[in-house]
Amino acid sequence: MPIEIFVDADACPVKEEVFRVAGRHGLKTHVVANSFMRLPRDPLIAFVLVQAGPDAADDWIAERATPEAVVVTNDIPLASRCIAAGAQVIGATGKPFTEASIGMALATRNLMEHLRSTGEMTGGPRPFSAKDRSAFLQALDTAIMRLKRKGG
Repeated sequence: MPIEIFVDADACPVKEEVFRVAGRHGLKTHVVANSFMRLPRDPLIAFVLVQAGPDAADDWIAERATPEAVVVTNDIPLASRCIAAGAQVIGATGKPFTEASIGMALATRNLMEHLRSTGEMTGGPRPFSAKDRSAFLQALDTAIMRLKRKGG
């Protein structure tokens, strides 16, 4: 099976980087969102418009995640589902989600969600930086090379 990239595109700050790296490697990229977005005209880039709904894009991606896939998402529950399917999963800051790290990531997410719901904590993640973009590019290239060595 060929290597494919799946992008959880709503609020993804690294789409252009994905397109550049995927193009260099000649990989099909699926950009999944629940609202229209303009993408480069490229036969390797497929836009997938899913129905509006809280998990429609996540479900589409998770149903297609395989051991030959790289998934780009900041959504921790989606990352967990894709890891369970054997996919390589990378957050926009370049942080890879792995079997070893996903349990702690889910626990931290749940704790933070609880703290926000009780009003004890407000605010979101720190601003996205050039360092994050660079780390993402390196992590994506590393994940692709790892899959190519496995024979994907």
